Amino acid sequence: MTTTTLAVLVPLFPFLGAAVGLLLGRTAPGFVRPLAVLPSLTSLVLAVLVAVRQGGGPAIDSHTELTPTGSVPIELALHIDGFAALVAVLVGVVASCVQIYSTGYLRDDPRYPSYAALVSLFTSAMLLVVYSGDLMVLLVGWEIMGICSYFLVGHYWETPEARAASIKAFLVTKLGDVPFLIGLFALATDAGSFRITTVLGTVASGGLHHPTLVALLLLAGVAGKSAQFPLHTWLPDAMAGPTPVSALIHAATMVAAGVYFIARLLPVFQASSAAMVVLAVMAAVTMAGSALAALAQDDIKRVLAYSTIGQLGYMTGALAVGDRDAAVFHLMAHGAFKALLFLAAGVIIHASGTNSLAVMSRMKGLRDRVPDAYWTMTVALLALAAIPPFSGFFSKEAVLGAAENVATGHTEHAPGAAGWIVLVSGLITAVLTAAYATRLWLLAFRGQGAEAPDHGRQPLSMTAVLWVLAVPSLVFGLAYGTLPDWFDGRALTPVLTTSVLGTGLALVGGLVTYGAWRHTTAMAVRVPLGAVVAHPDADAGTVEAEAIALHASAFGDVAYAPDPADPGRLLLGPLHRHAAVGFHLDAVYSALFVRPVQAGASLVRFLDREVVDTYVRGAAALPRWLGAAVRRAQTGNVQTYVSALLAGTVVLVVAALLVATGA
Repeated sequence: MTTTTLAVLVPLFPFLGAAVGLLLGRTAPGFVRPLAVLPSLTSLVLAVLVAVRQGGGPAIDSHTELTPTGSVPIELALHIDGFAALVAVLVGVVASCVQIYSTGYLRDDPRYPSYAALVSLFTSAMLLVVYSGDLMVLLVGWEIMGICSYFLVGHYWETPEARAASIKAFLVTKLGDVPFLIGLFALATDAGSFRITTVLGTVASGGLHHPTLVALLLLAGVAGKSAQFPLHTWLPDAMAGPTPVSALIHAATMVAAGVYFIARLLPVFQASSAAMVVLAVMAAVTMAGSALAALAQDDIKRVLAYSTIGQLGYMTGALAVGDRDAAVFHLMAHGAFKALLFLAAGVIIHASGTNSLAVMSRMKGLRDRVPDAYWTMTVALLALAAIPPFSGFFSKEAVLGAAENVATGHTEHAPGAAGWIVLVSGLITAVLTAAYATRLWLLAFRGQGAEAPDHGRQPLSMTAVLWVLAVPSLVFGLAYGTLPDWFDGRALTPVLTTSVLGTGLALVGGLVTYGAWRHTTAMAVRVPLGAVVAHPDADAGTVEAEAIALHASAFGDVAYAPDPADPGRLLLGPLHRHAAVGFHLDAVYSALFVRPVQAGASLVRFLDREVVDTYVRGAAALPRWLGAAVRRAQTGNVQTYVSALLAGTVVLVVAALLVATGA
């Protein structure tokens, strides 16, 4: 079997699994779990075979015309180079782990059949994006992921949060997709083809007429899909969906698609220095802002959501300095440890019965209830904080090293300004990342209070995949030098200055957070049954008092409640209440866009009802009045009719005489 045939089968198997699952899920429930797991595993095996055969060598290209258009042709094309082969393996690994995990996590969910089928379709769409060599075919996978995210985020549609989050995710990503589609058409018009290789050839020959405009239009779509500032606000709200869906979206699909797209078409963006600087600024604001927001979140999943936004900022920052290898390398490393973080968080939530870190901080012994999640999440958080020798250290420092090389003029892949912007913001974010990672670990696993509740052991399907994902989180960074030609090992070798500085800043961030936590726990007080000690400045988003009271009641007559001014509150100070709500961006967008649209809709409704309907009603009233008048004249009295006829005749005769006399 040829490599091309294998590559076609990689996205096909999950697609067939999704189709069969949607058709037979309710009528044959015994086949639901095999239909969920086996296609993903088969796709993973085939993706590995494709990667081995490709071997980092010349790209594999194959195409056939999909349909005659009479203009720019649309082709069913494959373009598989080294990093496409590796990203497909990442998608297969994460999707398989998510499907296996979900068999336990959603084992009692009545909508599991449709959920599993949509996850398979989601996986197939991302694989189509990864392997596609034609921009229109890539767009098909791009949009299928959008609709799948709508259904999966809204899986618990009974809750208003899930319904609102699914609509928000769909609308915000579509807001970016409109200029994205225009940019694709402009790009294909200049190149005369949607084929990626043809487009890149056109860029190399200087045939792109408006590179800045095209690049900025494409960046709008990337910002929406990969949750970059200013279109990132949908991703934290998407945590209303099932935790395995969060792992899939954050680690290997959807948000990774935008980064992958820029990496695939990086020369298009490099053709415009202005676009590269805009990309750098977008990455910088995204990195620093999301890290500050993560440090203020109480929901464990929202902490990880803002973490994803920040790590995607590192990837777009690497692309802003023209280093595709560093961006994709961090994409791979992040995919492993972020999937692990979300799936471990699901185990913790299952065991503790809450998403709230404030509540978990009042539970003693939670780590003993979930030893698998404790150890594997510790590995993932160390990777997230970029502590050597974990994978995140190598990939993140490769990004910072690439930025330093551009900033200092050692390479000229991007403007020097872009290098400085990414470097400074990346170093600041390194401190904040270690801080919120340390805070999450301390609040979740070093709680002070009564014994954590015992909700029973987690299924093996949920805990086994944690150890599978822990392996790349630990060793992938060490393995990059052995990957034959997929990455340039020398380019990815961390620069000494940024490695020392980045690691030092991460350690400082972690130690300062630990000190703040010790200060917080020293303020713990003894409280009576069900009582809660709240910080005077606590806002509604920080402490779920009712939930804490219920937990305190469940734990026993006495609970130890540390002051809600957790390390994040102490470190951020007055900034905390703003960071906790994402710096009020939703409120700003509501004021700038939602309210004006609602006001416009109200005006249109007023004009429709009070003006247009008035004319319509008037047009109907006049014939009705005439009809009423005529109806009254119809008395049924013959004498009246004859009298009216004679009177009319007299009037006509008189009128005729007057006309004749006047003539």
